[in-house]
Amino acid sequence: MKPKILITRQVFPEIVEALRARFDVEHNDDDRPWAPEELARRLAGKQGVLATVMDRIDEAALAAAPGLKVVANIAVGTNNVDIAACTRRGILVTNTPGVLDDTTADLTFALLMAAARRVAEGDAMVRRGDWKLAFAMQSPLGTDVHHATLGILGMGRIGQAIAKRAGGFDMRVLYHNRGRIPEADERRLGATWVEKERLLAESDFVVVMVPYSPAVHHLIGAAEIARMKPTAILVNTARGGVVDDAALVEALRAKRIAGAGLDVFEGEPKLDPGYLALPNAVLTPHVGSATRATRMAMCETAVANLTAALEGRAPPHLVNKELAQGAAT
Repeated sequence: MKPKILITRQVFPEIVEALRARFDVEHNDDDRPWAPEELARRLAGKQGVLATVMDRIDEAALAAAPGLKVVANIAVGTNNVDIAACTRRGILVTNTPGVLDDTTADLTFALLMAAARRVAEGDAMVRRGDWKLAFAMQSPLGTDVHHATLGILGMGRIGQAIAKRAGGFDMRVLYHNRGRIPEADERRLGATWVEKERLLAESDFVVVMVPYSPAVHHLIGAAEIARMKPTAILVNTARGGVVDDAALVEALRAKRIAGAGLDVFEGEPKLDPGYLALPNAVLTPHVGSATRATRMAMCETAVANLTAALEGRAPPHLVNKELAQGAAT
């Protein structure tokens, strides 16, 4: 009998067909997000699940699936999964690192530039036929990206990909990380490690690129925003919850900083309604990895993880590594 697996959102047809050759597959064909109760019900009797960051795999979900062996997240982040609970139950948790670094860095720069040059505001002006300020010297003025100072909070793979792009704009790059990256990488990227307080004070653009954990909840709050330049722009393509949305909305409303570019939000898909009235906030719906090539690569990586786990091999990208020895038996 084939192992039973659940795919919580619609994925590429070729991915589904490949999985059906090995597994008994239940696929979310209509791509409708499931409420927690429905997700738990559908997990019952499954040995594996391909999940997304919008699926909360918590104690209640796990209790409904006592035979579950692997949670293969189609994402790098795993804050939607109760990893401790999975580990206690011997359930492997995997992710998809590496394949989305450049794509997420691209969107980060897209948001940075859109906020800097007020692209969304200009688009709205054209759509409503408002050209009266188009050629005025005091038309809505943006911020230069070239030769500006970029501060990156979190210099992992994606942070480094962002720093590499900054080089093309002759930007000065500051970064703050729990530890310094190798000096050779600093030289290659033209990046300088500084304390967080200095980064906030000197940067024209602050990019948040740290994985979410309780330790970094509201890493950027009212006090941190107060340290930033009034002309600064904040960009978050990491995870909601790292930035205090209420504090950021208030700062943008009061123009304590110039703008923000945001792909992630605390409590998404719900978000602070204050954002919707702010012309100086450029908003996208958590699409950092949303290109066909990258989403396909993420699915393929997740499938490799799931298949290895259900065939008794160690998954290539195991998150709860304390289960590694048992995974390869």
